[in-house]
Amino acid sequence: MKRIEKMFKAVLFFAGVLYLAVPANAQCGKFVDSANAEESETFHVLYRQDAKSKNYEAALPNWEKAFAAAPAADGLRDVHYTDGIKILKDLMKKETDEAKKAEIAQRVLGLYEGAIACLEAGSIKMPKTTAEDRIAYHLGRQGFDMFYELKTPYAATRATLESALEKGGNNTEYIVLDPYARIVVHQFTNEKMTKEESRTAYAKLLEIADHNIANNAKYKAYYEQAKTSVEAIFAQIENNIFDCDYFIEKLRPEYEADSDNPEVLKKIVPILKRQGCVAGNPFLDELEGKYAKYASEENARRQKEFEENNPAMMASKKYKEGDFKGAIAKYREALEAETDDDKKAGYYFSIASIQGRKLGQNGQARTNALNAAKLRPNWGRPYMLIGDLYGKASRTCGKDGYSRGIVVIAAIDKYRKAKSVDSDPEITQEANKKIGIYNGSLPLKSDVFMRSMQGGKKAKTGCWVGETVTVRFQEG
Repeated sequence: MKRIEKMFKAVLFFAGVLYLAVPANAQCGKFVDSANAEESETFHVLYRQDAKSKNYEAALPNWEKAFAAAPAADGLRDVHYTDGIKILKDLMKKETDEAKKAEIAQRVLGLYEGAIACLEAGSIKMPKTTAEDRIAYHLGRQGFDMFYELKTPYAATRATLESALEKGGNNTEYIVLDPYARIVVHQFTNEKMTKEESRTAYAKLLEIADHNIANNAKYKAYYEQAKTSVEAIFAQIENNIFDCDYFIEKLRPEYEADSDNPEVLKKIVPILKRQGCVAGNPFLDELEGKYAKYASEENARRQKEFEENNPAMMASKKYKEGDFKGAIAKYREALEAETDDDKKAGYYFSIASIQGRKLGQNGQARTNALNAAKLRPNWGRPYMLIGDLYGKASRTCGKDGYSRGIVVIAAIDKYRKAKSVDSDPEITQEANKKIGIYNGSLPLKSDVFMRSMQGGKKAKTGCWVGETVTVRFQEG
């Protein structure tokens, strides 16, 4: 810890001496300009050995001496600046005092600015690159460090990165793309960049990435990764800054890669509409046409599947449509698939009701009503139905009042049965009402005695009813 403290003090002292109103040409001195060139070059060789092995603590003292003597080294490289940045960033990572870390960060920024000043002044002329490209490189690296390590305010970092983009153009280093994209999104979100500025920034970043993906074989993979990152970052605000044309360009490749996939259509069409695409746009019209066809086919498929899995509901639908035979067929399908006795009773009753009330299949209706009653013994509704069928039959079953009255007795017996097994007050009320009505249609006493019959005797009904009843009569 004491060693780091000592190093920190030395760095600050050195920074103050070197950058206190020092003219640019003094900042860019070379070995040949120093008081002892041979000694300066020795410090250079010694610190470089340690720096190359990343032993930055050991490199620091000799780097300070080499830099103080000749910031521009031999004038053909900016290595004293770039190595100094690495050494100081390493020191900053190990420092725990936030105030001291901030001071080292300022020193790092000073080294970036010094390198740029020397390149602009022509004091450093690197043989393998132009001054402008090298300045763009330093600006990009500076902006990257400002964002990720030096924690510089966004406004200053943005300005540095934008300078890097302006200087570098398509030669801008790939590391610039990600932090600049993040700053743009942050600034737009916080209303410090306009929609137009954000779109322009995005287009510039993609232009750089695409150029290098096509022309920079050595770093192609890095630019591809940077482009993916930029697109993911801008996805946070793309709905707010881009229009229909942008999303068409973005989504068209996904559509063309799998144009018959309904899930792709389902995803893309709402996005296009949300971003302002309207009817008449060729791309939207094409997708909507295909999606409408798919939706129609899908709805038909789902309807068929629904019908296959819900025969009882389809039976109800067919009944409402007047397809009584079709309704019965569906109820029979429901019966075959059902295991719950209560539900099966309901299906049997529905079949019985259709057969008796709509198709005149009275005998079959009674059979199915009794099937329902067997499965649900405390349910009076099946007996009410049979009573109604008997009541209706009493109008035509027999040649005289006596034989028709015997059928009425059978109907009344079913109403009584209904209320005896079912505690539902509604059933009781309905049964009593119908019994009251049909009591007026019982056989007359005179007709009963005319046939040598008496009350309490057994008699068999005619027609399809075929019931044996206990004879009752009304006076008359």
